[in-house]
Amino acid sequence: MLKSAKQGELIQVRRGVYANIDQLSGNMIDINAVVPEGILCLWSAWSIHQLTTSMPQAFHIAIKRGRKVSIPSFPRMEVHHYTEDLLKIGVISMIIDGFNIRLYDVERCVCDAVKFRNKVGMDVCSEIINNYLERPDRNLSKLMDYARRLRVGKILEQYLQVKL
Repeated sequence: MLKSAKQGELIQVRRGVYANIDQLSGNMIDINAVVPEGILCLWSAWSIHQLTTSMPQAFHIAIKRGRKVSIPSFPRMEVHHYTEDLLKIGVISMIIDGFNIRLYDVERCVCDAVKFRNKVGMDVCSEIINNYLERPDRNLSKLMDYARRLRVGKILEQYLQVKL
């Protein structure tokens, strides 16, 4: 491995973790190798679920509050801390570019967009809600259950009343 790193075929992502340069030029990396038990969230999950047309500028990763992780300088990552109860809501696994990735499901993504609407912008929040409502696989009862647990139920109800 050291020989490959010296030849420029591999790049050190963090201590003990190396990646093929060709893989890093793709859209996905092995999140579990870089941030064990990390969950793709916010912009990263919205993009994967095709809820927004915006491309994430970094990998957004959710971890348990109080946990410390060392983040490599490349690829760019933003870590978001959640309590253990909130962290577990809506976690699914997908195979993306050959990696088993943990991320939030579509309903959790919509709730996060509403929760962080002032940070991400109302236009992004509205786009995510509109794209969700156009999906044939939407589950409004699951969405409202998540919204209540994430404390955005009343706000989401107001948005849905306007949209539906």
